[in-house]
Amino acid sequence: MSIKNNLIMPTFSSIETEIFTEKILEDRKKSLLKLEAITKRALDIVGATMGILLLMPLTAIVYIMERVIGDKGPIFYTQTRIGENGKLFKMYKYRSMVVGAEKKLEEYINENEQLKQEYQKYKKLENDPRITKVGRFLRKTSLDEFPQFINVLKGEMTLVGPRPYLPQEKEEMNGYFKYITSLRPGLTGLWQISGRSEISFVDRLEMDMKYYHNRALRSDMKIIGKTIEKVIKKEGAI
Repeated sequence: MSIKNNLIMPTFSSIETEIFTEKILEDRKKSLLKLEAITKRALDIVGATMGILLLMPLTAIVYIMERVIGDKGPIFYTQTRIGENGKLFKMYKYRSMVVGAEKKLEEYINENEQLKQEYQKYKKLENDPRITKVGRFLRKTSLDEFPQFINVLKGEMTLVGPRPYLPQEKEEMNGYFKYITSLRPGLTGLWQISGRSEISFVDRLEMDMKYYHNRALRSDMKIIGKTIEKVIKKEGAI
């Protein structure tokens, strides 16, 4: 009797084969996601480093503008935002509003019902009386966002992702919260390239959910390219 005839060949049912195949595909998917996450972080570091190099001379220019035509208040402004997994962090910006702007907002919307409805819908005011002369220029050119390259380098933000929400907006995010905050918030994203100040809060949530389901490095690169185009054309900012 030959050795070959004594071998017992294993047999697999169709279900076992399907499970085995699914496991291989799942492991491959996890490996690709891990590689993509590493690549995304590497791009963040490179992009943030370049941004910070531009940030240094820009800060000197903003300082001079503030002293000449500004209100001579602080150049930088920090605001608490919701980060990845719901963790709070301090987001950096060039100050574009008067000192004590948050208290003044309450006064404005309590005194004007139309402004109150506008803020509830967009979480912004189109003709916000709190914005300074220098701040209006910074916002129009989106330069007020440049300090967030520091947040990106620190790992609190990424170049492309959902825009970080305010803590007081958590309740209004409803079921979207756990999905959107499972991602690292971005310096730019679908909201910024789709209209920004013209987009309602609800539509913004829908866009962030769309990004959650369809995120990929290729789409991130497209969003970065579109963001640069929008900044050059000064579209969507207020």
